[in-house]
Amino acid sequence: MSGLLHVAGRLALLLLLAVPASAQTVLSSANDPSGVGPTLAALFGQEHVALATLPAAHLEELTQEPQQAFSLFGRREAAAPVYDAAWLAAQPEAKGDAQFECLRQALYFEARGEPIAGQIAVGEVILNRVSDPAFPNTICGVVKQSNGRGCQFSYYCDGRSDKLGDTEAAARVGKIARALINGLPRQLTEGATFFHAFWVRPAWRLDFERTTQIGVHTFYRKPPRTVVAG
Repeated sequence: MSGLLHVAGRLALLLLLAVPASAQTVLSSANDPSGVGPTLAALFGQEHVALATLPAAHLEELTQEPQQAFSLFGRREAAAPVYDAAWLAAQPEAKGDAQFECLRQALYFEARGEPIAGQIAVGEVILNRVSDPAFPNTICGVVKQSNGRGCQFSYYCDGRSDKLGDTEAAARVGKIARALINGLPRQLTEGATFFHAFWVRPAWRLDFERTTQIGVHTFYRKPPRTVVAG
């Protein structure tokens, strides 16, 4: 719909520039109950002539939907990434070292039932922690970290087997793990380092800034520090 509105707006501007000012005035004050009167017919004819004189490349540019949006302050905003079945199918089969296996295992047990974006989001949290001095600086260190009451990622110490029994799901999360390790931009969670499922309400959530909700998970990051002037 936004694309159609864009095209209509561009063509309306073209028409406005193509017709003389006197014709524009008649059009704005027309009160023809029959619909398209002689004046409108003439204007549409002028529009047709104006469009016919445009170079093909210019006409194509006029009818293209914008690829980037602008914020209220005029800055370009990148289009949101699309992570769907086609994106996943385009990713190569993945394998790797111990760090890759730790990330693949974490995505499998924490998010394999989530949409692709939800799986990527959990991976972002893990890598955001690796980048944060408050957490271990390796993927395996992050996913195996304890918090005094158990493990940060509960699957790791729940007493159950950590074997990836669903081979198809394991292959999917493996592709995602490899894409993240290879530098997939972390754009979904806005720097989140925590998440929880909607059916739990941990007390710590009150101390953090909520960034987004994807699938069944809500994501949080540390609130910015407030500097108090001395």
